[in-house]
Amino acid sequence: PRSTQGGSSAASDVYKRQLYICDRQGLIGREMFAIDGVKLPSNASKAKSGTRVEFERQAVKLEAAVQIMLKRHREADRCATEPGLLTKEAQRIEQLQSEATQLRQWLRINPEERRGSRGSVRKSNRTDGESAKMATSKGVIQGYTGVAAVDGKHQIIVEAQAHGTGSEQELLVPVVAAMRTVLAPDSVITADAGYHSEANLRQLAELKLNALIADNGMRKRDERFATQARHKQQPDTLYDKSARPKPAKLYSPKDFDYDPVAQTCICPAGKHLYRNGSDCVFNGYAAVKFRGAVRDCVPCGQREHCLKTPEKTRTRQVAFFKGKAAGTPPSHTDRMKQRIDTPEGRALYGRRFAIVEPVFANLRHNKRLDRFTLRGRTKVNAQWQLYCLVHNIEKLAYQGYAQ
Repeated sequence: PRSTQGGSSAASDVYKRQLYICDRQGLIGREMFAIDGVKLPSNASKAKSGTRVEFERQAVKLEAAVQIMLKRHREADRCATEPGLLTKEAQRIEQLQSEATQLRQWLRINPEERRGSRGSVRKSNRTDGESAKMATSKGVIQGYTGVAAVDGKHQIIVEAQAHGTGSEQELLVPVVAAMRTVLAPDSVITADAGYHSEANLRQLAELKLNALIADNGMRKRDERFATQARHKQQPDTLYDKSARPKPAKLYSPKDFDYDPVAQTCICPAGKHLYRNGSDCVFNGYAAVKFRGAVRDCVPCGQREHCLKTPEKTRTRQVAFFKGKAAGTPPSHTDRMKQRIDTPEGRALYGRRFAIVEPVFANLRHNKRLDRFTLRGRTKVNAQWQLYCLVHNIEKLAYQGYAQ
């Protein structure tokens, strides 16, 4: 039988060959590419996700439950008890022992925590260790993100990858690197705000690629979206909208009375803070920093609302930003904002939605791809590429050979 890795290589080879045919048929325009992804459930149990610490805790609880049930079972043997109940009890004990054994075995095989690109601990899954728990608009799923790079001329998918992560920022550079052979010198790459980060923009600039990547505040700066709230679905009138108690939030800088002319600051408790930094720079932004006096902050009755750790921190500090610091060069994010906020940038970026979203509609609705049925990133990646391959073959049938 062919190995899993070999099967994936075969799918990738077929995918590259059909892309070559699509290119020969003139279906790839290389003018604009839209990158986006869709999160789909995998063939894995969400209930079997957790960190090593959580799995260790589960194993201890299961083993303790088995001991309690065994003790109760032995006591029942001495008394006249219905045989059926003893049988069910024995089956339950066997089931719990099996689950505890599986947990212990998994912990031995996986001695290290699963970590993300930045070193943070990520939850592992004992059914499919390469899948990930990710939030979607319809709740949290255990699955993979299928990413597609789509050409704007005939919506040919030039690159398709599946990744076991819900962080889209991690996926932009791998997809762009894989599609370098398809790009032309004047090609434009577009992606939504989920792929935006200063590090990604820096790498695209180093590769000298023409890209339009939206940031989270793009629509707030666009006057065309000023009335978007009126088009959102209204809440159900029968739904109970009575106010619910909310946890108290810490005071933010806007809760402080800051006078930029007099350079004074008064806290919510009415105490004057003294300035301990007039020319501070944080991440390239100039700021004025204030700090509370020990005689005011220590006995203050609002410490719980002002300090994150009132038992450790003695005084509150607050900073007010004044914009970019003098002499600070514009960041890649600043340059991208300037470009995407122009009429030409908005017109180009506006084409992204019409390029990539119909492709996902075809894959999910017409092709019925509502979940990945295989396990492991290699197999899931091959399944995602096969669906994208069928999409491209349809384009060949209707736009290529059939014409």
